[in-house]
Amino acid sequence: MKNLLKSIADRQQGYVELRWHRRVHNSLMAQKGRVDVANHAITEGVGVRALIDGAWGFAATADTSRAAIERALSQAQANARLLAAARGKSHAVTLRPGKLSQADFIGPGFTELTTMPLSDKLGRIVAYEQELAKSTTFMHTARCRYNEYFEEKAIATSDGAHCSLKIVQPEFRLSAIAEKDGQRSTSSKGAGVSGGWTCLYNHPNLQNAVDETAKLAVDLLNAKYPEGGQKTVILAPAVVGLLCHEAIGHTVEADFVKAGSVAKGKIGQQVASPLVTLADSGCETIAGYAVGNIPFDDEGVETENTVIIKDGMLNSYLHNRETAAEFGVAPTGNSRAWLFNDEPLIRMRNTYMLPGKDKLKHMLAGVEDGYLIEGEGSGQADSNGEFMFGAGYVWRIKNGEKVELLREATLSGIAFDVLKTVDAVSEEFHWDLGTGHCGKGQPAKVDAGGPYIRCKITVGGRQG
Repeated sequence: MKNLLKSIADRQQGYVELRWHRRVHNSLMAQKGRVDVANHAITEGVGVRALIDGAWGFAATADTSRAAIERALSQAQANARLLAAARGKSHAVTLRPGKLSQADFIGPGFTELTTMPLSDKLGRIVAYEQELAKSTTFMHTARCRYNEYFEEKAIATSDGAHCSLKIVQPEFRLSAIAEKDGQRSTSSKGAGVSGGWTCLYNHPNLQNAVDETAKLAVDLLNAKYPEGGQKTVILAPAVVGLLCHEAIGHTVEADFVKAGSVAKGKIGQQVASPLVTLADSGCETIAGYAVGNIPFDDEGVETENTVIIKDGMLNSYLHNRETAAEFGVAPTGNSRAWLFNDEPLIRMRNTYMLPGKDKLKHMLAGVEDGYLIEGEGSGQADSNGEFMFGAGYVWRIKNGEKVELLREATLSGIAFDVLKTVDAVSEEFHWDLGTGHCGKGQPAKVDAGGPYIRCKITVGGRQG
């Protein structure tokens, strides 16, 4: 397929981009000792972009024959001419040259999961659910969910990209609902990777996952809620990853910057504590197990490690080739599309804060009255970096010691203001957001993580 796309692209006068994409998605879920969900889906096709007189045209086809791809190309070129005529030259698009890939990449675990029988995967999922269900007499509901995405792509552009990939992204999650005297509490543990079955189940998040998920759900039955207010807190890697992705990462995507995000015009300015360095990587090398690893983006640009904040100073935005040309910088390899019939957008990959030199026990010792914020949560942030996140559970810290487990809390603030209060960063690091998807008009598989950090943040709780 790659050679077919190249032969078509090489015959064109202007810029064209051809992207073949085949995805196989398997989704399994077990509860009550049986498989409740077993879905299998395949999508395949070619997306085509053409740039004519400074305007993009896009078309797609599920027919992967040469004739169908050439028809889609003709349609994309016609669309570009129409838009160019309507727009004029005031907003003409240009593209920045980048490191265009010539690689044929096969990711770790692809063969392992491709050849592994589905029955073996189903058996493992049911066994995990049954083990969780039997782990305590207080268990009301146990669930085990498994997803895997097999991605195959080939990309050819008229200016030199000529590359292909095969990667697999499996993810696993255990969820528990405990009940006692009409009171319920929940807990979960999960992980996702760019790799195979062995890699997934070696993920640090899944070590002792059944016992820890059950114990936490039961322990939370008697837990109180935290007291609200501005607090000194230690954020665990999952929460740090959420902050990096939602409240920082989106504000530095160059299309959001152009629209007026809080990061606009702040390159070279201090936006965080000097202890904070934050990056987005297409091929992480810091701790292993990240799910957002890709060798090149959907424009064929090789991915890199993009340092967004360096020692507290805003250092870079995330770019595709178009915004890179507008800002006068190199593209960062952040152009991604979910399906073949989606146009590429600027998206994150693996977004993270770099570890520091502090030990967690010393960070705890420095807190007289505050919280250790743990537990996977969700949340949202706006273009001003103002966020509100949920945390699954927290620990009260008194005089440097963890003294009491508490139920879920909400966290809020303005991201750059919070990062300016960071006074300790742990040497420990984890990837912690490898399940689920990022949404921005279309989904994307990403990861995020970091060290433990100590900072000040607004904690919302309730009486109970």
